[in-house]
Amino acid sequence: MTAIATFALVALDCPDPAALARFYSDITGWEIDREPPDGPPLEYEDGEQSDWVQLRAPGGGATIAFQQVEDYRPPEWPGAEHPQQAHLDFDVPDLDAAEERLLAIGARKHEFQPGKTFRVYLDPVGHPFCLVLS
Repeated sequence: MTAIATFALVALDCPDPAALARFYSDITGWEIDREPPDGPPLEYEDGEQSDWVQLRAPGGGATIAFQQVEDYRPPEWPGAEHPQQAHLDFDVPDLDAAEERLLAIGARKHEFQPGKTFRVYLDPVGHPFCLVLS
């Protein structure tokens, strides 16, 4: 079957795209792309921040982008009143070592942990994501 399209990225809504891009850059080691294709630079001449920032994945593969949303409201997980809609998983060889590093860069461990081979965290603006034992 011939593909219709190529998956390019997942975009996360947030109040400050540059700050959340730095957080996920620290997790993945990917560089922040300061001039997304067909988009504005990270900062405008008047000092205003761009409303879109994305990471540059090695080899140009699919990546993560961050989109500014006014009056951003974080998801509440678990629950259905304001659901997460989507989440990211990151494979790690050592959950404890990875957790220590995550907490140091601003992640919060969620109080509800439903499994033994993965852990749920919240990024600085409340998006749930998981570390998964690889």
